[in-house]
Amino acid sequence: MHPVEPLSFAGYNVAPTTGESMFRFGRTPAGLAIGKRDVHYSWVIVSVASIMWMTSSGMRFAASILVDEFEKEPFGWSIGAIAAGFTIQWVVSGTLGPICGWLGDRWGVRRVMWAGGVLFIIGMVLTAYMTELWQFYLYFGFILAAGMAAFQVTLVSGVTLWFRKQLGLAMGVLQGLQGIGTACAIVLVFVLFDQFGLRATFLIPGIAGGAILMIMVKFFYNEPADLGLRQWGAPDDEPIRSMQNNEVAKVRTNAFLKQAQKTNAFWNLVGIHFWGCAGHNVILILLVAIITFNGHSKGLAVAVFITLMVVSTITRFAAPVLADRFGSKAVMVVLFSAQAFPLLLIIVSQDISTYFIFAVLFGIGMGGEMTAFPIINRQYYGDAPTGTTYGWQMGGAGIGMAIGPILGGFLKDWTDSYTLSLWLSFGLSATAVLSIFFLPSTHQHRLPDWEDVLPPEARSSSGAGTPAVPAGDD
Repeated sequence: MHPVEPLSFAGYNVAPTTGESMFRFGRTPAGLAIGKRDVHYSWVIVSVASIMWMTSSGMRFAASILVDEFEKEPFGWSIGAIAAGFTIQWVVSGTLGPICGWLGDRWGVRRVMWAGGVLFIIGMVLTAYMTELWQFYLYFGFILAAGMAAFQVTLVSGVTLWFRKQLGLAMGVLQGLQGIGTACAIVLVFVLFDQFGLRATFLIPGIAGGAILMIMVKFFYNEPADLGLRQWGAPDDEPIRSMQNNEVAKVRTNAFLKQAQKTNAFWNLVGIHFWGCAGHNVILILLVAIITFNGHSKGLAVAVFITLMVVSTITRFAAPVLADRFGSKAVMVVLFSAQAFPLLLIIVSQDISTYFIFAVLFGIGMGGEMTAFPIINRQYYGDAPTGTTYGWQMGGAGIGMAIGPILGGFLKDWTDSYTLSLWLSFGLSATAVLSIFFLPSTHQHRLPDWEDVLPPEARSSSGAGTPAVPAGDD
């Protein structure tokens, strides 16, 4: 049993009990002592990151159930104009994705998160008081998006720094809980808007959610070295070295990014995330409006949307685990296909039972579509600083998420029908499926010797040529 030291978080010390008591709580050389168990702090990071992602991203999708409400008085905005607000949000967050990843790699993710928490609160509070379309664009589209961008890249890339093994399981937990958080946010928005109106719908989650984010940042550490720890799964004799928030981190990040951008896989992954997210965001933003447009009640439409999000949590959890075990490429082909082809069901039938079948099938594909990217980065690039790389991929995703809804919305305004919007979603997702076939195998690293260009003091303890993460042949 490891000796237990006082646990310190941002200046707060919790004194542990002694002996073998089941009430132990404190720091150990491995991380945490909780009862009779020693828990590596990497799993605390997963828990904290999950809470922050559930909080920061839930409103982005939950607000889509208000699309048809904004079409009514006192707003009276067109579907295309409303979708443009979501487009602005995704453009801003997508553009800031690489920047936040770069800042996190160089200066540490906690500083980026502090700024994101403040912007989240400001954006939500201002949106609660909006009355004009330009305010929707500014408050919801720009300010809130900037706050969300601070978390969408840094949380995922930050978690990867804590794991040498079982990254797929960690990502599965993180992504799965994010899906549950979104489903809960949809219910919360539906109830708040129905009972209290627009202002409370944004004020309550904004203030409460912002407070949760700011508290959780206290418990999120940039990397294991901040606590004198090694990655989960790292050899016990490996030196503990800080690779964040210093000059070495800057050199490593710049050198790796320059090499990665010379590979086709780097740009294809950005494109795949673009096509896939453009395809599914047509549905995520417009699904409730589509169902109510076809004569079904708002309650049933929200139930279909919640079904989709709940089902997506299964593959949000399973996709990283399967990708870690069998290789990301094969898993991505299956899941992107599951996102594309169920759209044909609701193109030919608008029966409510068809919508629920669609929600299950599409949810399986959509949930896994987004969650394999951190794993494929690890399989391609090992322990390289992939925060900026993932940021570029999230940039592609953000631009795709932006383009999908606005095109779908204006197609509806143009034709007074959602049929072309659904075909658009199908075509975008199908393009992503085809693009995956051009990815190289995940059986070996793409840049095994990337550290050769670094000075000796900037190289990792494992050196160049780190063995590839085991994965199935693609």
